[in-house]
Amino acid sequence: MKVKNNLKKIREAKLMSKAELARLAGVSAVTIDRIERGEQCRVETKRKILLALGFDLTDREKVFQD
Repeated sequence: MKVKNNLKKIREAKLMSKAELARLAGVSAVTIDRIERGEQCRVETKRKILLALGFDLTDREKVFQD
């Protein structure tokens, strides 16, 4: 099941590569790619990505719509 998110749009708006976001979030670039394609990820991974993008955890809905 595909999960809707704005990760790619937000990452590109911040002029970040997948590798850069992955490094900041402490996950692999493959993980970022999978999430951008709509695959599921763990809550902990979402938290790392939100913080790496500079969002507060309360801004989760701006990135992840699930």
